[in-house]
Amino acid sequence: MSAPSGLLRARLVLFLKGMAMGVADSVPGVSGGTIAVISGIYEALINALKQCHPLALKTLWQKGPRAFWQQIHGGFLLTLISGMLLSLVLMANTVLYLLDTYFALVMAFFMGLVLASCWLLRADAGRWTPGKGLLFALGFALTALTAVLNPLAGSTALGYILISGMIAICAMILPGISGAFLLLLLGVYEYVLSALRNFQLEVILVFGLGCAIGLLSFAHLLSWTFRYYREQSYAFIIGMLAASLIVLWPWREAEVPAPDAGTLVAALLCAVLGCAVILGFSRLARG
Repeated sequence: MSAPSGLLRARLVLFLKGMAMGVADSVPGVSGGTIAVISGIYEALINALKQCHPLALKTLWQKGPRAFWQQIHGGFLLTLISGMLLSLVLMANTVLYLLDTYFALVMAFFMGLVLASCWLLRADAGRWTPGKGLLFALGFALTALTAVLNPLAGSTALGYILISGMIAICAMILPGISGAFLLLLLGVYEYVLSALRNFQLEVILVFGLGCAIGLLSFAHLLSWTFRYYREQSYAFIIGMLAASLIVLWPWREAEVPAPDAGTLVAALLCAVLGCAVILGFSRLARG
C-alpha cells in the first residue's frame, strides 16, 4: 500500500471513530470518551488537545502555519471532530426516535458496550493493588452519583448554554460519565439536540464555545494524569465505566414499563450485540 493511500485509509478510520464518538455522545448514559479508549486513540486525543493553547500562536507567528498545524496535531483533530460533528447532526433525529420507541433495547445495547469495555480495559490497569482498588471504587462512586441526581429545570439563556457546554464536554471525554446525561441533568439536552437538528446557529456556536473552553482546560489535567499515573488512571476509568451500568439500566425509571419475557430476551440479545460490536471494533482498531 502506497503512503498516500495508507494515509487516506488512516484518516478514514479516524473519521469513522469520530462518528462513533458522536453517536455515543448524543445518547444519555454513554460517553464518547469510552469509544476513544476502546478504539485506542484516547491518550492521543488528550495529548493533541493539550497542545491547543494560546502559546501555540507563538509558533504560528515565528514558524508559520505548517509548523503550527503540526504542533496542534491539526490533521488528527480536524478529522476526528469532523466525524463527531457529522454524526451528531445526522443522528439527532435517529437517536430521539430510538430512545422514544425502543428505550429499553437501546439501553441494553449500550450496557453490552460498557461490559465489553470493562473487560478489554482491565489489562491497561496493570496488576491490581489495594490503591488501584480504591481508585476503582472512587470512579464507581463518582459515576453512580449521577444516577441519583434529579434533572434541573434548565434555561435557554445563552450564558447557561455556554456553562452547560463547558461542563458537559468534560464528561464527554471521560469514559463512563455521559456528557449527554449531564446535559439532561442540567435540563438542556433536548434543547441543544433540537438546535443541532434545526441548525440554530446562535445556540450551536455558544454551546460549541463552551465546549472548547472546557475541553482545552480539562485536557491538560488528563494529559498529566496519563503521563505520570497511567495504570492508576485506567483503574479509575474502569470504575467509572462499571458504574455507568446503573445509569443505563433500562428499567431504573418508574415510567418505563416492567419487562415481559419477550422484552427481556430482546434486551439480552441487544446486550450481547453490544458486546460483540465492541470486541470486534477493538480488534479492528488495535490490530
